[in-house]
Amino acid sequence: MEKVNVYQSNFILRSIAQIVSYVFHPLLMVTYMLLLLLLVNPYLFGVNGIGEQLSQLLILRIFLSTFFIPAIAVVMLRFLGLVQSLEMPDKQERIAPYIITGIFYLWMVMNFVNNPQIPTAYTSFVLGATIALFFAFFINIFSKISAHAVGMGGMLGMVVITMLLFSYDTFTVTIFFTQTLQLNMMTVFMLMIILSGLVGTARLILRAHDPRDVYGGFLVGFTAQFIALRFLF
Repeated sequence: MEKVNVYQSNFILRSIAQIVSYVFHPLLMVTYMLLLLLLVNPYLFGVNGIGEQLSQLLILRIFLSTFFIPAIAVVMLRFLGLVQSLEMPDKQERIAPYIITGIFYLWMVMNFVNNPQIPTAYTSFVLGATIALFFAFFINIFSKISAHAVGMGGMLGMVVITMLLFSYDTFTVTIFFTQTLQLNMMTVFMLMIILSGLVGTARLILRAHDPRDVYGGFLVGFTAQFIALRFLF
């Protein structure tokens, strides 16, 4: 009976870790960055809120370009037998997905640089994600760095930059269509630290990476945002 309980506990723990890994998939980070910036200061995008049609169209465009299309490309690689699993446990299998995703991210940055409707702040964040992706691609040759940790490190870097550079303090979030909730960036910062730890722990529970891969991923994602900042500001 004790062995059964241990097995059930491990199964539940791994299931939760798998869900966390899906929700905070690295390809979703650029979309999450957009959602956060639209919540903090939608006026940067020339809209009054995240619920406006222009905001929703931009969110859809980012989601399709940085998550859906690259994900479909990876699925196609799986059907063609070029990768054995969508989890890609072998670092060599990650080379083609890194290249494909990098092309889409570079295309996105090039379209944003001279687009007056996209604020420089968000272009910088996307560039940071792109730089992090190529750093991860290079490191992947030698070690299977955690792409999840890279994404969360980038999100944390974005929050820090938003707090330090853009001086945003509080913002209002509409919940349940009519109720509003006042948040401040320090709360978001603390939440990102907790979520980063949660994602890193989930990758360790699933034995997808060792601690070195996770810590290295956080460092790459976080640092890349500040490198991008030097290019655009």
